[in-house]
Amino acid sequence: MAKEMPTSRLARGTKLGVAVAGNAIRASRTRRSMRGRSEAVRARMAEESVLRSTEQMVMVLGTMKGVAMKLGQMLSVLDLDLVPPEHRERFQRRLAVLRDSAPSVPFESMKAVIEEDAGRPLAEIFADFDPEPIASASIGQVYRATLPDGRAVAVKVQYPGIDLAVRADLKNLAMFRRILATAMPWVTPAVLDELRMNLENELDYVSEARTQARIAAMYAGHPFIVVPTAFPELSTTRVLVTEFVEGQGFERIRALPDAERNRIGEIIYRFYVGSLFTFDEFCGDPHPGNLLLGADGRVAFLDFGLYNRMDHEHVRFEADCIRAAAEDRPEDLRRLLIENGIIESPEEITPETCLEYVLAACEWAVVDEELTITPELASGAFVLAVDPRSDDYAGMKQQNLPPEHLFSRRADFLTFGVLGQLEATANWHRVAREWLYGDEPVTELGRQHQQWLAQRGLESGTVAPVPRS
Repeated sequence: MAKEMPTSRLARGTKLGVAVAGNAIRASRTRRSMRGRSEAVRARMAEESVLRSTEQMVMVLGTMKGVAMKLGQMLSVLDLDLVPPEHRERFQRRLAVLRDSAPSVPFESMKAVIEEDAGRPLAEIFADFDPEPIASASIGQVYRATLPDGRAVAVKVQYPGIDLAVRADLKNLAMFRRILATAMPWVTPAVLDELRMNLENELDYVSEARTQARIAAMYAGHPFIVVPTAFPELSTTRVLVTEFVEGQGFERIRALPDAERNRIGEIIYRFYVGSLFTFDEFCGDPHPGNLLLGADGRVAFLDFGLYNRMDHEHVRFEADCIRAAAEDRPEDLRRLLIENGIIESPEEITPETCLEYVLAACEWAVVDEELTITPELASGAFVLAVDPRSDDYAGMKQQNLPPEHLFSRRADFLTFGVLGQLEATANWHRVAREWLYGDEPVTELGRQHQQWLAQRGLESGTVAPVPRS
């Protein structure tokens, strides 16, 4: 059994231990706990109006096959125990519309895509090609093949016509903007533009191959992270060729003992969240299907179609906000949000609202104690963030949060969801302090990572605060 957090702390509030410039600062609050938020979500989901609103969104997205596949993956981390039993079956059927929308395409049709893009027969490209797919991606299927030089590769091929379907969906998003805005208030015009750009990029496998090849080179020799190299010279717009990696899938990983699951959870957290604060870039598509556990204990990360780079100043701003929340400095947090143009109507937003809004997204990473991420905790945080009925920080939802920050928060929520499915336990705050404060690592994985960074001539904790005079 995964270790559970003491319920008394969750019921009465969280004690946060923080240190700035070597001095320990302790702050305690009596705000609603993380588990309390899950209970609030359960009560709110019991309201027929919320279920109708959520179902309406699912039904609309269910008609948009290309986009729905991607959003279905995101919603698949939702813990349906939050939905009251009398509504669960109905909600499950609606959600299945999104999860199961990937088409079933015969191999001959997929082979035609490869040969049309390459301009030559399949046999001239690969020495061997297994016609049985080994995996399904959101916009394509994955096959195993062998290059003429004997290297094993994975070949991801887009479904015929999926590019047209996705582009049509993105155009149609404008038609459904009002419905989406009702069910998901954060879907602003700027977010739709960012979504359009990211999904358009995901259709370009040559661009993804170049990105993955670069990231593979960056993580070369890493002690516990593997990024399979890609072959841009063999890839085309609709065909992605990468190194084949053997490994256990997520369901096998979930069955491992607690200690091993916790170790893998820390690796996932470091890759999907830590990379933003260390390298100013991150993978925007955390998902259980995008990782494998190798026989050597390293975790391989797959799928780099939604990979984002952020301006360093934007990353520093996010770190400043998290530190302000961790240190119980709501006035400073509000000032940061105003100065960076996030809050356009300061008279409507209190410091306390700002703090609760930021903690809703990242409290799990500022709690200075061991915390087991459960599906309920992960789903509760996600549902409250998009719940149209939530008035806890309704004013903040109307402010001007830039798309790049929304996508980094989306990556956080999805990482939270993956860790919830894994039921991983760690002191996530102590891990995050490496990149938030420049602290020395407190875990073995952290020490291995720091040694690797030093060997590569890279810095750790690039957004650590400037020491106070």
